[in-house]
Amino acid sequence: MANPMEQFEIKNIIPIQYGEYDLSFTNSSLWMTLALLSVSIFLFIGTAKPQLVPGRWQASVEYLYDFVRKMLDDNVGLEGRKFAPLIFSLFIFVLACNMLGMIPWVGSFTSTSHISVTLGLAMLVFIIVCVVGFWKHGFHFFSLFWPKDTFFPLAVFVACIEFLSFLSRPFTLAIRLFANMTAGHVLLKVFGTFVVSLGLFSDLPFVLGLLPLSVTIALTGLEVLIAVVQAYVFALLASIYLNDAINLH
Repeated sequence: MANPMEQFEIKNIIPIQYGEYDLSFTNSSLWMTLALLSVSIFLFIGTAKPQLVPGRWQASVEYLYDFVRKMLDDNVGLEGRKFAPLIFSLFIFVLACNMLGMIPWVGSFTSTSHISVTLGLAMLVFIIVCVVGFWKHGFHFFSLFWPKDTFFPLAVFVACIEFLSFLSRPFTLAIRLFANMTAGHVLLKVFGTFVVSLGLFSDLPFVLGLLPLSVTIALTGLEVLIAVVQAYVFALLASIYLNDAINLH
């Protein structure tokens, strides 16, 4: 795999054709399934035998859930706690997909490096925000875009900008996650290629390969941090969007 973009290629594992639709089980589907299984096992072990003094697994699950719930409290308020299962599910699923993609194996695949996956998650958030906004406020939800006590022509101009900004939310949410994960993995692949090509140089193989190897190790640590931060940012922005739907201005 000399081409750094080949790692993002979708490959069919179980071909399934239904009429004109391709419903094949792909490597992306496989790694999302593995992410789901990993999360399920983690939550099951942590909550199977709850104790008053939690063990390590239970403490880990409780810490992650409390972390998400506190994030909702800070950004939405107490009314946002009813959405904690949703935000927690998004956070831990994106985190699992990001971290599984960091496994140093030729068959590993980062599902969140495809915009179709991130856009699907972002559209889920966007639709829920719209449903919650109209369910709670009715057509008064449109007041979210109207600046109060503003000169009318200017208010119309600002309202148009705010409305377009609101419609762009799922795309910016999807592109942010997709672009960060894709760029990081491309960079890792490029420097990994440098390690091999310079390491095979006939004169000073060890010295020439040592520099790109050290950079690759540093970038791997940075990419792990980015994988965690991007999962947090995705959940944080989803919480902020829910705040707009629940509290308006």
